[in-house]
Amino acid sequence: MNRSADPTAVTPAPRARAVRIAVALTAGATLTLTACSSGGGGNHAAGTAGTDVAAVARAGVRDGGTLHWATDGVPRTLNAFQADADADTGTVAGATLPVMFRLDSHGKPHADTDFLTKAEVTDSEPRQVVTYQLNPKAKWSDGRAIGAADFTAQWNALSGRNAAFWTSRNAGYDRIASIKQGADPHQVKVTFSTPYADWRSLFSPLYPKSVTGTADAFNDGARTALPVVAGPFAVKGVDAKAGTVTLVRNPSWWGRPAKLDQLVLTSVPRAKRPFALAAGTLDLADIDPGSLAAVKRTRGLAVRKAPDAAYAQLALNGSTGPLADERVRHAVARAIDRKAIATAVLKPLGLPAVALGNHLVLPSQDGYADHSSALGATDLQQAQALLADAGWKQSTAKAGDQAAGPGRSAASGALTVVEPSRAVTKSGKQLSLRFVLPTDSPTLDDVGGRIAKMLSSIGIRTEITKVDGASYFQDHIAAGDFDLALYSWPGTAYPATDDTPIYAKPVPAPDGSLTVAQNYTRVGTDQIDQLLDRAGSELDESTARDLADQADSRIWAAAGSIPLYQRPAVVALRTTVANAGAFGFQTPHYEDMGFRK
Repeated sequence: MNRSADPTAVTPAPRARAVRIAVALTAGATLTLTACSSGGGGNHAAGTAGTDVAAVARAGVRDGGTLHWATDGVPRTLNAFQADADADTGTVAGATLPVMFRLDSHGKPHADTDFLTKAEVTDSEPRQVVTYQLNPKAKWSDGRAIGAADFTAQWNALSGRNAAFWTSRNAGYDRIASIKQGADPHQVKVTFSTPYADWRSLFSPLYPKSVTGTADAFNDGARTALPVVAGPFAVKGVDAKAGTVTLVRNPSWWGRPAKLDQLVLTSVPRAKRPFALAAGTLDLADIDPGSLAAVKRTRGLAVRKAPDAAYAQLALNGSTGPLADERVRHAVARAIDRKAIATAVLKPLGLPAVALGNHLVLPSQDGYADHSSALGATDLQQAQALLADAGWKQSTAKAGDQAAGPGRSAASGALTVVEPSRAVTKSGKQLSLRFVLPTDSPTLDDVGGRIAKMLSSIGIRTEITKVDGASYFQDHIAAGDFDLALYSWPGTAYPATDDTPIYAKPVPAPDGSLTVAQNYTRVGTDQIDQLLDRAGSELDESTARDLADQADSRIWAAAGSIPLYQRPAVVALRTTVANAGAFGFQTPHYEDMGFRK
């Protein structure tokens, strides 16, 4: 799976596993931070509600109707395994294609009985063999039974052995040695060349062999159409001009029939969604928390809130400049009051104000544990001591004309400078960090400004630069043109697979540049790589979790990424809408969505 960079907000639907998307933090409350220390803490089980959906029994949902669901844009492709796939690609795939395993509200995978009667590791020596027993009713909309040929075609397309297939990532598929039909046409045996703990992540979604069988079909055939599907909905059409993707009830679907006649995904800017909901042109929309009050005042609308399957983090670029020194990164991290930030963002929404203590598992997931003690709690004196140890000494002179106190800001165009009252210097040079943020995000303005003021308290000068959102990731984050940045990563049920490219140690390329995969902080260690690799190859779940916990502690200690909080999902919907809302990790049951009787 690829986590591609995109400065859009996370949609209310969980993303398909084929694509992980780095997102700017456009969702969040206006911050009013108070002085408060954040602790490290030991392990504890997740206690956070993972979803908030307007649940209605199918008997209470009327047959028919069209539900208009706001999206951030029209998908650039309907092939979820391509690099330019996005969150909306995942929504279409979830409604129209097979998934072998679906996630519950706490991010735990369960076999989807519409497609699988059973799937298990039937042999682990000398090679791991997974046997899938498919539902005999499962078939494509062209009448062909889902079977080994589809599994084989998808493996060949995603294995990485044929560069003609434009794939985003090959994780897991590159470990498969062979696929063959089992005892009957509904049984598929997948043999792995090396053990693979996250085998449940594969073949979700599963495309028909007509899409994955040839490079031409894979690269271009499924960009704007899916003629063959196997889900409760089928793709009627993609209208880029109107900004819509129209899904209709699939007459070939063998499961519970979709309640809706149509599900129309409609591109609507976030700022316009409250008005569209009030006007009745939208039925369901992810909204910014700043719009919450207006939506609540509108008759006929309701709001659902839950921790989203994504987390906010501060990225520290460790490849160059002062942050290449681990002591300086630790000082920055120890100056940031994560608990205060989480409280300011989440408490006004009525969500648990938990400072995120894990890079790999979120508080609403089973197995969550806080490993931030590997870095240490907020401690300004310790942060200043770390800077001093790195050679950055506090000046006795006040910083320019910024004598009014720490954290005073001076704005000029797209640049805002936050000066400390007592700067730290080294060889006569002031410690100054470039904080790059996208434009048009009140939340980022607030979070970034507050973090800059926290850093000013230990003598660090911050230059906050606003850049166009369209170029934020490509020209700055991916290019390494920043010292500090704020963006989000989606959570995952398969961290050993999905998080490896985010935290893997960058590899020098022949031309002297760094191959960073998706590790935009450029901070990594051999130990982190080894622990995640071992976790991904460990079939015992308890041992694999222990290895992942160890890896997370080392990621904290490296201080390249500082998690802040699990992002809030705030979803507005008409009071008549059923079985939709803030899904969190939960895979939606698209066939049950509709309107109350």
